[in-house]
Amino acid sequence: MENSTYATLTRQSGLQAQMRVLANNIANAGTTGYRAEGVIFSEYVARLGDDAPSLSMAAARVRQTDTSQGALTQTDGAFDLAIEGEGFFAIETPEGQRLTRAGNFGPNENGDLVTPDGYPVLDAGGAPLFVPQGQGPVGIGADGTVSVEGRPVGQVGVFRPLDPLAVTRGSGVMFDAGGAVEAVPDPAVLQGYLEESNVDPVVEVARMIEVQRAYELGQGFLDKEDERIRSLIRAVSK
Repeated sequence: MENSTYATLTRQSGLQAQMRVLANNIANAGTTGYRAEGVIFSEYVARLGDDAPSLSMAAARVRQTDTSQGALTQTDGAFDLAIEGEGFFAIETPEGQRLTRAGNFGPNENGDLVTPDGYPVLDAGGAPLFVPQGQGPVGIGADGTVSVEGRPVGQVGVFRPLDPLAVTRGSGVMFDAGGAVEAVPDPAVLQGYLEESNVDPVVEVARMIEVQRAYELGQGFLDKEDERIRSLIRAVSK
């Protein structure tokens, strides 16, 4: 196989990976707290010899998460929470502690604040947050302090990873901090609001069209190269 074919195949593989990411972004445009994802292309350059041009191949092995703020929607739900600015809610899952911006929480039968999947929301100390039920209206302040009839009963934890580059995407809207986390000094928690996905569907669809055209262009080159090689083999075998 010639170098030009190898280079085109690596490019096609990267475009396929980017297409999958774009499709996933579009599918989650309406998912609370979802963060758009992108693909970073890198270039590998190999020296072929003193008198030969170098060979360049593309790779798309790194994914990058867009951390920009999503729009805030007012729901007036007592346990719907959103963070304005930096920080994440901490969730305890079977795989360990995870971070999320999706604040559609609610109390379970034991009074613990949990996600829709039933995972406990952690307080500022890293323990499951208990909210007494049936004792009056629940208020949650900007610093995450939970009060029942004006009496503080706990504080929603708002954390940030010590190493942002170590954060990896988990399942759904969860992130693995990849190490230690610290409390955000001055969090801005909004009660009765949810943060929408930061995906712009129009931009994602436009980008998908660009990627599809680029892929079709590469496929056309491979088809022509295949036909050229077949023609050469037929000519030599006669």
